[in-house]
Amino acid sequence: MGMPRTLKDMMMFNEGLAYQGDAKTVTLPTLTRKMEGHRGAGMSGEVQMDMGMEAMEASFVCGGPMRQVLRQWGTPTLDGVYIRFAGNYQADDTADVDHIEVIMRGRFSEIEMGDQEVGEPSEFTTTMAVAYYKLVWNGRTELEIDPLNMIEMVDGIDRLAERRALLGIF
Repeated sequence: MGMPRTLKDMMMFNEGLAYQGDAKTVTLPTLTRKMEGHRGAGMSGEVQMDMGMEAMEASFVCGGPMRQVLRQWGTPTLDGVYIRFAGNYQADDTADVDHIEVIMRGRFSEIEMGDQEVGEPSEFTTTMAVAYYKLVWNGRTELEIDPLNMIEMVDGIDRLAERRALLGIF
């Protein structure tokens, strides 16, 4: 019998600046394949063809306004902001701790200052269009997705290496 891993500790960094005490929640990108239905001659039903990845998006909520984020608004390059999430996940049956880091590059597509009320905590919410994604589990890269460079590493295998080579992209 196994117990699920529970997030016990987390940290968030923006360009290396620690958001200790500031970051409340982090929503990591949902990885979505773009699928297209196809039913050709001799097929008894439709299958879904993989057409690549959908755009990635992440968000985080802080307990108040974040000057650094405001200063990054309108970053001209699509991978101009570097965000790193670090989390410790512990299983209650074994007490084993897994450390997961997610490294993202992108730019902010939305900044929401939220409701401002005297004497009440406020929330500062950001949404980031993600152009680069890497997930590292206990020091091992499990996923690395870099659409700009046509790289898609899964479990140590670059699934697009052959296609890049055939195009002359090295």
